[in-house]
Amino acid sequence: MRLDEIPEIVRLSVAERILLLEDLWDSIASEPSSVPVPQSHQAELDRRLTAYEKAPGSLLTLEELRQRIETSR
Repeated sequence: MRLDEIPEIVRLSVAERILLLEDLWDSIASEPSSVPVPQSHQAELDRRLTAYEKAPGSLLTLEELRQRIETSR
């Protein structure tokens, strides 16, 4: 389905389209089992969980992450 197939949406204001988008997202999120997870994503999640379990203290604090981001700019 394409946006131009639903002219009513095009006529909505930006704020109304944002609200519609939020409602659509909420309807998708309410049925997480119906959203397939690609195998590559599951493999990455498994890899990260294994890495965390091996060294749980190696995670950055929020402040450390912020500092790294600011330093890289």
